[in-house]
Amino acid sequence: MNKIITAALLIFLGSSAFALTPQEQGLAIAIEGDKRGEGYEDSKVNLKMVLIDKKGRESARDMRVKGLEGVGEEGDKSLMIFDTPRDQKGVAMLTFTHKAKSDDQWLFLPALKRVKKISSRNKSGPFVGSEFAFEDISSQEVEKYTYKYLRDETLDGMDCFVLERIPTDKYSGYTKQISWIDKAEYRALKVEYYDRKKTLLKTLLNKDFKQYLDKYWRPALSEMVNHQTGKSTRLIYEDYSFQVGLKGKEFTKNSLKRAK
Repeated sequence: MNKIITAALLIFLGSSAFALTPQEQGLAIAIEGDKRGEGYEDSKVNLKMVLIDKKGRESARDMRVKGLEGVGEEGDKSLMIFDTPRDQKGVAMLTFTHKAKSDDQWLFLPALKRVKKISSRNKSGPFVGSEFAFEDISSQEVEKYTYKYLRDETLDGMDCFVLERIPTDKYSGYTKQISWIDKAEYRALKVEYYDRKKTLLKTLLNKDFKQYLDKYWRPALSEMVNHQTGKSTRLIYEDYSFQVGLKGKEFTKNSLKRAK
């Protein structure tokens, strides 16, 4: 791993001290991107989810998302709480990401007054009717994929690395993902998702990035387009805040029922 981290630094500095295989270069880029997101500790953001059907009709949902950075071998934790529409108010989802095994996800449904664990086999299913799957909204740990550098390419005037990454989880709904990572800040600007038949299923575009604490880049808009259904989902992020003092006790199964 030390060699790969060194390789990531050399790539960042534009060095060609030694040749890397496409797999080593892809992993090095992924590690560098992950390193740049470290140290945020915790975060809060307001999120509007807009579902758009194939006829262009829209329906919106408002929610709040809390995040807690993982320490050591632990992955990040997140809590998503719905405020609207009325029939979904109080719905909450808790996610524990892991580096070496499938993530744990629980969904609290107020109407049933129960917490439901999401099966690993169902992670590829749509999240609350959107074009995002359950696995799309969990933290993207580097260890969950194998990587391959494909080429350099310009996207919207920005120089990018184009990477292929393949999920290691046998229950993933994807056979591969193609990502456009900008060379300046290592942000994922675009991701293509290929289904189990190796056919292009969806494309994610992340736009209008803003920098927080002079370090952390976050998009103000993410849009997932499903090429097979003609549907899409927009995520609009507002009022990001970091290092607000969130504690682990706020990210437990029992806390789901008390989420406000």
